[in-house]
This record gives sequence, structure tokens and C-alpha cells, in this order.
Amino acid sequence: MASTVLPENLVLKLDLPDPDQDNLSGIEFLNRLENAWTLCEKFDLQTEICRGTILRAIRDKEKKGGDGRGTGFLQWLREMEISKTRAYNLIQLAESADDLVGGGMLNESSVNKFSRKAFIETAQSLPEVQQLISEAANEGQEITRRQVKRLSDEFTSVTSPLLPEEIRERTQANLLPPKVVAPFVKELSKLPEMQQEGFKEALKEKPDVDCIKDLTSSARWIGKSIEASLSLRSLEDKDLNLEKATQEAQRLDSLGLLADALGQAKAVEASVLKLYLSWKRLAGLQERLWVESGSSTPYLRDVLNALQSLSGHTMKLSLGEISGGKKLRLQIVEENFDQLSPPRIN
Repeated sequence: MASTVLPENLVLKLDLPDPDQDNLSGIEFLNRLENAWTLCEKFDLQTEICRGTILRAIRDKEKKGGDGRGTGFLQWLREMEISKTRAYNLIQLAESADDLVGGGMLNESSVNKFSRKAFIETAQSLPEVQQLISEAANEGQEITRRQVKRLSDEFTSVTSPLLPEEIRERTQANLLPPKVVAPFVKELSKLPEMQQEGFKEALKEKPDVDCIKDLTSSARWIGKSIEASLSLRSLEDKDLNLEKATQEAQRLDSLGLLADALGQAKAVEASVLKLYLSWKRLAGLQERLWVESGSSTPYLRDVLNALQSLSGHTMKLSLGEISGGKKLRLQIVEENFDQLSPPRIN
């Protein structure tokens, strides 16, 4: 097996500030730490990309010839002591390399000019931004995440068709900061075209920084409301006009409350479904144990009887000291007319 030889000049040098140095301001101390952290991210980035490529090959092999659930891939991760989160982060890094290096924009030797996050964000940017960043890296410039974000914001703010022409011109003339305009474009892109037009008109009437910030906040809350409502079963088969409801909430300056309410409703529905699946599994396990046990296992029977408060159709449990020692009583009623619906809990 061939061994890997690292270049002699591959030396990690960190210019760390002295924590005991009294004449160093807090801002300067943090800036130097951030620079050192960025250097750590760039160190041996190519090795991380290679690891991601290996992990992707294992994952794809399991998809093709495994059990369809990725069991073999997860087993391999456990044997290599790699968490699932880290594995998919490395795979994402490898896919970013495919886009930039494989696409011919970035020289392979320029990869370590990037921090890890800058590399991924560059791959997720618009093609024009990718080209500009890649050219800078190929010329030997160090690429940070902040630099990628700044360039991406500038490009979006002067080219996005979602913005009125006046706003694009004011941004290009440095009358409006791209870091304020770009988030507005991002949130606006998530809304239906009809609602986008309303925001554009409002921006034309008052094209200043404060207005853009307010509109960005409103667009964000509306987007979250739409996203949550689309997955809510409680809103299905009901004659509701979410757009008008959103307009009314906006008139009351309560868009945040509406978005939060729909988000919590989504969380409740997900929790109910998870509760139902756990409840069914617990009931099945308890039944199997009861069949296996007998009069010779009185202590086991006592445990199973205690679990009945959670596995029966009527559930009783204490919420603990955090809720003032309150007890909760739930009744689960299964209705057979819709097998895909979660249980009704009274």
C-alpha cells in the first residue's frame, strides 16, 4: 500500500495573541483568533475533499447494492468512528470540488487558498460569482467566507430582476449597501409573484435602508408562514385564504406572531406523529414481553403494568417539576377511514 508523503513546506503556523497581554484590545484579540481559525480551516483542505469523495463512493455503492436504507454505510461510519453529520459535511465538500475544480474554473492547486466554509459557499454561489472568486484564487489570493459573501451580495444587488431598476442603480452607485439589499432579494425570492409585486411597489415609494430592512423582515415572516402552512395537515381541505390572512396580520403588525403560530402548529403535528409511532411500538414490545413472561416473573409483570399508563389508549404522565408537577392525560383514538392520518388525540 503506497504511503502518503506530505510536502516539507506544509507547516501549520498560528499567530496567536497572548491571553495575558494587557495592552491588546478585545477586538484585536478576537480578530487575530479569527485569522488563526481561518488558517486552520484551510489547512489540508484537499485531504478533507478526498475523504468526502471516499465517503460518497461508499454511500453511492450502498444505494445501488445495499438494502436501500444505507445500513452498510452507517455501519462503516461507526467502524471508522465518523459521525453521520461529519460524513455528510465531507461529502458536501467533495461535491463542491466537483463543481469548482471539475467544472474547470478553479485550479486544483488553488484549493487551499480557501477556508472550508468559503469553498462551500463559493460552490453554492451564482456562476458569475464562482468565476470571479476562482480567478482570484488562481491568481494566489486568499479566499475567506466574508469575501465570498461580500462579492455575492454585490452581484445580487446590482443584477437581480426581483429588484426595481432604481434600487439596482442606487446600489451600484453606492447609495445603498449590498449587505442590506441582498437579504431582501433572498427573502423576496421565496414569495409568490403577486406578493413580490406588492413589496416592489412599497420599495419604489421609499427606497431607503430602513424601508428595505422593514420589508426584508416582513418578507421573511411571510415566507416562513407559507412554508409552515404548506405542510400543515390541519389546514388541508379547508377553505382558507392564507394570503389575505397574512395581509391582515401585516396590517396588525403581527406577522411574526402568525409565522410563529404556524411553525408551532407544524411542530405539534410532527410531535403527534412521532408520539403515535412510539406509542404503537411500545404497545407491541409490551405485548411480546407479556407473552414471554408468566407467574414466575412477578417483578417483570410489575414493570409491564406500570408501562400500561403509556401504552394504552388513555395515556397518563407527569410533566415534572418544570410544569409545576402537573399531570397530563391524553386519549388516543384511531380512525380507520384514513390510514395515513395521524391519530386523533383528545
